[in-house]
Amino acid sequence: MEIKAQMVKELREQSGAGIMDCKDALREAGGNLDQASKLLRKKGLASAGRRSQRATREGSVGSYIHAGGRIGVLVEVNCETDFVARTDEFQKLVKDLAMHVAAAAPQYVRREEVPAEILEREREILMEQARSSGKPEQILEKMVEGRLNKFFAELCLEEQPFVRDADQAVLEIVQMVAVKTGENIKVRRFSRFVLGEQ
Repeated sequence: MEIKAQMVKELREQSGAGIMDCKDALREAGGNLDQASKLLRKKGLASAGRRSQRATREGSVGSYIHAGGRIGVLVEVNCETDFVARTDEFQKLVKDLAMHVAAAAPQYVRREEVPAEILEREREILMEQARSSGKPEQILEKMVEGRLNKFFAELCLEEQPFVRDADQAVLEIVQMVAVKTGENIKVRRFSRFVLGEQ
């Protein structure tokens, strides 16, 4: 199939990937834009993973106020250079993340931050529920792991479905911006304030 310049342009605008990467993805996907976009995301997320070890000492603190001043959020997102921190792409990410925290009320940034005692208590509860289902013992651990993943997706910002696109986790959104900017980007912390709550 012939890959037309218009298709490459469209995919490039969607993904922020280079021309040759877009051409290759379109060829591999047989001209299907959605498939090509998914391929680029997979490749981009892989390269973002390699960047994840680089230091992030720059960035921005963003805020979001919702519901007539009843909910407020501060979020710190870090990147490698102040140049990237000032880009529209990065600033939009920071704003979107602050809005997401206001709407989805995560308690932790990532699963490694969930205290061990909370995790152990949740694991015990889930194991009891699994046992009461009457399933064989060898299946119980898999059931608990699956339910723990849902637990993390509710509590942890990076694993929550993104409020603007529920098909993607927040971490995927962050990694897509990391791919576009070529830098390591990390959500460092957030605070969510609700009027009248401690």
